[in-house]
Amino acid sequence: MQTPDAPTTPVGHLTVLYDAECPLCVHLRHWLLRQRQLVPLDLVPAGSREATRRFPELDHGATLREITVVGDRGQVYRETAAWIVCLWALADHRAMAHWLATPAGWPFARGTVLAAAKWRAALKGPSCADGHCEVPGTPG
Repeated sequence: MQTPDAPTTPVGHLTVLYDAECPLCVHLRHWLLRQRQLVPLDLVPAGSREATRRFPELDHGATLREITVVGDRGQVYRETAAWIVCLWALADHRAMAHWLATPAGWPFARGTVLAAAKWRAALKGPSCADGHCEVPGTPG
């Protein structure tokens, strides 16, 4: 039996560490902020002073290479699991997150994350040498 003080959700809030230099990541940050959140999302640039202050134990180089989400109870989600937990935090996408976390949905989620990573790598390629990235065409 649950006591009145016990939380009704396994997470009170999530911190999403995103690459602030990546146009795709910044776009997704803005998209997440526009969604109705069942679990509050705090979006913090990966590798920033704020990120290292909050989470000194994390490998902050890795957080710049892959999305990382940290729960208020110390949970750490990376890559595919991080995207799924972000969707789980959103009112209109929680059911999809539940499906993506199943054996049937996981390959779809993983494929989507890999495609996004490939597209992101193209954004970070030589066309970004001057600090201004061009958005590539459809990955393929």
